[in-house]
Amino acid sequence: MPGFSFAARSGATSVNDMISSFFRRLHRRTSSGGIERVTPILNVSNLQDSFAWFEKLGWRKSWDWGDPPDFGGVCLGDFEIYLCENAQGGRGKGPSKVTFGPRGDEVGDKGTWMMIAVDDVEAAHQRCLDHGLEITWPPTDMPWNMREMHVRHPDGHVLRIGQGRE
Repeated sequence: MPGFSFAARSGATSVNDMISSFFRRLHRRTSSGGIERVTPILNVSNLQDSFAWFEKLGWRKSWDWGDPPDFGGVCLGDFEIYLCENAQGGRGKGPSKVTFGPRGDEVGDKGTWMMIAVDDVEAAHQRCLDHGLEITWPPTDMPWNMREMHVRHPDGHVLRIGQGRE
């Protein structure tokens, strides 16, 4: 299958083994209502640029598919986000530079919003600053017992990165 680079991750030795391994992983069942995981799919304007953007956050490209590739995934530990070039959902960056608060616009961005829980939101914030990513809400103590920040993907997807407070 041209352009499919799942083999290194799955340990497969042939294309058929690779595809079988991929679908076995997708269709495994657990005792939690039959759900193994939930994987968001983001519509992106450029797959390769999005791989590079997520790498700045500490995620890594896990696979891609197509010739040329137009679908792929990034992962961090056991967590994965799929990226689909020009399909599967909406995207679009709104005009506001702030996503929360009195001057913020929570509906202007047409991309997906995702919450990512971390153990150190300050370290995540510093990483975003170090790599010049667009921070639309600085780390702030929120009334729902989270210290939370927002970083916006160039296609308008907003990642709410937060840490629980005691």
